[in-house]
Amino acid sequence: MKNLKGLLAGVAVAALCATTASAADIAIIGGKADDAFFAKIKKGIDDATLVVEAHGGSVNYLQLQTYDNIGGDAANLVRTAISQGVDIIAVPNWVPGSEDEAILAAIGAGIPVMLYNAGGGDKAKELGAINYIGNEEYPAGLAGGRYFAKHGAKHVICVNTVPGAGNLEDRCRGIADGMAEAGFQAEQLPLPSSAFGDPTAVAEAIKATLLGDETIDGVFAISSGDADSAFIGMQQAGKTETVQLGSFDMNVSGLERIRDGEQLFAIDQQPWLQGFLAVSLSDGYVNYGLAMATSPLLTGPGIVDSSNIDATLKGGEQGYR
Repeated sequence: MKNLKGLLAGVAVAALCATTASAADIAIIGGKADDAFFAKIKKGIDDATLVVEAHGGSVNYLQLQTYDNIGGDAANLVRTAISQGVDIIAVPNWVPGSEDEAILAAIGAGIPVMLYNAGGGDKAKELGAINYIGNEEYPAGLAGGRYFAKHGAKHVICVNTVPGAGNLEDRCRGIADGMAEAGFQAEQLPLPSSAFGDPTAVAEAIKATLLGDETIDGVFAISSGDADSAFIGMQQAGKTETVQLGSFDMNVSGLERIRDGEQLFAIDQQPWLQGFLAVSLSDGYVNYGLAMATSPLLTGPGIVDSSNIDATLKGGEQGYR
């Protein structure tokens, strides 16, 4: 019996060592914690962290402090993760011109990289990343432009509060091309990056633009928070009856506007799923060599409108949509 106990103890120690050796230390880079969109991604990250910790690993969320220099700051966070000696890095490729060098440095140092939220499948292949998880931005914008045109809009502005961010530029370009297919017009309204998260600045800019051009009959916001501000600007301009509102992403107030007929639609990219998959798939890759055969892993786009608002609103109220 004594020998059996000793054998079992030895097996337990060996199993513990094996678990520890394969445990994944994951760095995941993302937006500000008080950003309504990234709060949903962070919820997915936190849920997946429970799995990582059960395997003996850890997850370190490295967040941007502002969006004033989004590409350069994200690149610096990648370098921070490299210096920490993590096993894998998950990062959005918002501004490739600023971030590619740092991502390639991580891969060159033997640290695998998972792109999520921004960058796309082609960029993941170009850099040698494991995969891309998220929305393909241009096709999503294209779907939004086509939806606007189908529902009567002829002149749309795409309000970009982080000009220069590749994913947002692609969204607005897609909106313009989707409208152009039907012979209609759309252009980008770029605002200073300092306007991001400033509802008053965004609302005032939209109000002034609508009052300055009576032909505008559609406003497209690049985030749910900006959609809230856009609606205020439309109200202040007295345009809620003549201008239709669409947005990327959504929050409860936006979903309620869709339900109440005050917003035409929203494009969903399922941010909770992006955060959850970025962490859980990184954990599986490091620990067990698991990788998805499908590339990219698309979480959107999906159109949310009056036809499917009830089920989506339930998910929004619980912080998942």
